[in-house]
Amino acid sequence: MHVTGTVTPPAPQRTPDRHTRRFGLPVATALVMGNIIGGGIFLLPASVAPFGTVSLLAFGVLTVGAIALALVFGRLAARDPRTGGPYVYAREAFGDFAGFLAAWAYWITTWVSNAALAVAAVGYLDVLIPVDGHRWTACLAALVLQWLPALSNLAGTRYVGAVQLVSTVLKLAPLLLVAVGGLFFFDADNLGPFDASGGGAIGAVSASAALLLFSYLGVESAAVSAGEVRDPRRTVGRATVIGTAGAALVYLLGTLSVFGTVAHDRLVGSTAPFSDAVNAMFGGSWGGWAVALAALVSMTGCLNGWTLLSAQTPYAAARDGLFPAAFARKRRGVPTVGVGVTVVLASLLTVYNYASGSGRVFEVLVLVTTFTATVPYLLATAAQMFHLVSGRRDRVNGARLARDSVVASVAAAFSLWLVAGAGYQAVYQGVLFLFAGVLVYAVLAGRRGRVRSPAGSPADGGPPFAVERPGV
Repeated sequence: MHVTGTVTPPAPQRTPDRHTRRFGLPVATALVMGNIIGGGIFLLPASVAPFGTVSLLAFGVLTVGAIALALVFGRLAARDPRTGGPYVYAREAFGDFAGFLAAWAYWITTWVSNAALAVAAVGYLDVLIPVDGHRWTACLAALVLQWLPALSNLAGTRYVGAVQLVSTVLKLAPLLLVAVGGLFFFDADNLGPFDASGGGAIGAVSASAALLLFSYLGVESAAVSAGEVRDPRRTVGRATVIGTAGAALVYLLGTLSVFGTVAHDRLVGSTAPFSDAVNAMFGGSWGGWAVALAALVSMTGCLNGWTLLSAQTPYAAARDGLFPAAFARKRRGVPTVGVGVTVVLASLLTVYNYASGSGRVFEVLVLVTTFTATVPYLLATAAQMFHLVSGRRDRVNGARLARDSVVASVAAAFSLWLVAGAGYQAVYQGVLFLFAGVLVYAVLAGRRGRVRSPAGSPADGGPPFAVERPGV
């Protein structure tokens, strides 16, 4: 057993509750797919079109890296299937401080991203119901889009799972319509040049990959919620790989179909590529409305899943004394304080965004999350490499060790690529957010030391310090 300086309390006994239900493989897979596939997919084909069809090669390379990361999370969850995902893995391998950094960075990523998702969803809602022309009406709509998923979370894990499963099915239906149906309307003349940028294939792959890198954020979803998953040692790994592979298939086929149904010169300037694809396939002008509805469902489901994740990591950290104790409170299987604090912070950020009349501050914060999301990924991958190198692993044969080492190396390269793709400004400002977390950690660590000192101080005959083993 790994030795740490704090006690990991035993998991509380679960009381049967009709509002609480552990996730099986379908819901866990839907959580992964639903959190990976947000609203960005509806703009991706137009975003990478200027680079030409070489961007499809970039998709393939990224998919290999994302699946390697998914496999790493599966192996780590089999080793330690507790709620918290990257936080748990980093803390178990490297101690409290690394665990706190993983939790802190992930928490920042989730609530800022939730605000961004809600604001972006208003743009799609405006196609169905005109709201974006009035600042405060749009703000109210964004707040409603955040609070509805929060309420489903507060109702219990049973409702979270149901909403996630239904929204994933509803979002996949129109995406698969374009992804699969578009192949029957495919015209190679629409593809345009292989390297439209003219800067060389390798440069085009790297440039388009920078836009696509963050399409796979969310592969950790099942691992973060492992404590709410049935048979997590087996289910988390399967759900993570299946969900990531499924999302990759939808991404790749969807982009290929749009490339083949919309002329390249038109796609480069498109603001609604999936709408243009539907109109090209079936005629008429109803594609914009249909895709807007699909995007709205997709982003609402994504908000539902990310709201749960935003509370799970602080919950795990709070149980270990690395976050305020209030975050460890659970009701109906959901960390209610974590959900409440997250939605309030995201709401305040949303209101500030609309009140300022400019999205610049908001865009900078969103850019920072592209870096903070990579911190727990890198720490989790490093934890897997640590276990492999140090020999702290279950009985494995040489072939399995070699395979796990290769997978971990690919996942590490993918995580580093994510950091590089975030850009200098995001890394610089993201580090400032991490340093702010260091101050929070200092305060919390000091309070924990003050609580423990009376019982373990030399003055009362106790030892100067005590190292305890979890589970002993």
